[in-house]
Amino acid sequence: MNDTARPLPIGVLGTGSHLPPRVRGNDEIAAACGVGADWIVERTGVHHRHVVEPGVASSDLAAEAVRRALADANLTAADLDLIVLATSTPDELGPSTACRVQAAIGARRAVAFDIAAACSGWLFGARVASDFLRANTGARYAAVVGCEVYSPFIDPADRATAVLFADGAAAAVLGPVPEGRGFAPIMLGSDGAHAGDVLIPAGGSRIPASPTSLADGGHRVLMDGRAVRDFIMTIFPKAAHEALEREGLKPDDIDVILSHQPNPLLLRRACEDAGFPAERLVVIGDETGNIGAGSLPYALAEADATGRLRDGSRALLLAFGAGLTWGSSVLTWGTR
Repeated sequence: MNDTARPLPIGVLGTGSHLPPRVRGNDEIAAACGVGADWIVERTGVHHRHVVEPGVASSDLAAEAVRRALADANLTAADLDLIVLATSTPDELGPSTACRVQAAIGARRAVAFDIAAACSGWLFGARVASDFLRANTGARYAAVVGCEVYSPFIDPADRATAVLFADGAAAAVLGPVPEGRGFAPIMLGSDGAHAGDVLIPAGGSRIPASPTSLADGGHRVLMDGRAVRDFIMTIFPKAAHEALEREGLKPDDIDVILSHQPNPLLLRRACEDAGFPAERLVVIGDETGNIGAGSLPYALAEADATGRLRDGSRALLLAFGAGLTWGSSVLTWGTR
């Protein structure tokens, strides 16, 4: 292929996020969990979390996040060729929640489908969208959105999950960017041997919904907190340094670190243990809680909106979640 035919790099053209208006503070959470509000802050760093009203679903949050990302990119839904939606809490088992978003925003030309990679889902989706756009398909623009509505799946008395998980969505519009900008190769990984560390056990084909599954609490998020903590403390430095080594970079070459946000205190500790200055980490989980597949793109949107990403800035992207799944990349900022 000659230079004139080489496809341009793929990067981020616009970002957007959306949280439901209802805020659930630590006093409300603590009362149900049997702990104090200070206990939650001291162990997690989370101060607030947003939750949906009855009848609001993942696609509702996702559609608004995509609309905002399109506006930021100066594009319309009619420009989209692809919608990739990452979630663990779809509107229903089928059809894909991405198709609900496609209809809601009027993106009639777009191919739409879901990715189920838990909290790593947005980065998995960015990899798929980047590859799709780089191929000779004639496509130019993709929306990649991560969204969760965890609140209906949380046991209010389970302090391992109730203090952390919340609802929210964030999106990015991907498309061609100038040479020297965009995503470096997005590397992904999975370890299904630990799929039971975080899950919603019932509601699928193995344990269909029934009066027994409801009575047993099988439709709630279950999490082995210690196993998840150990995984994060191991995978954060491993994935981070692998991403840097692939690009021949050192920690000082990174301007911002954009990561999944499982627990702000744990995240800061993992960042420092990996040898990165804590001030380069974008932390949003203190005000949003853990919004799963929406966490990483929410951090991206926050960094964009607050001016922490400038032309040529290098962002280290890190994702990790249930499955177990993980991924990493370096994004060099620059749009058109």
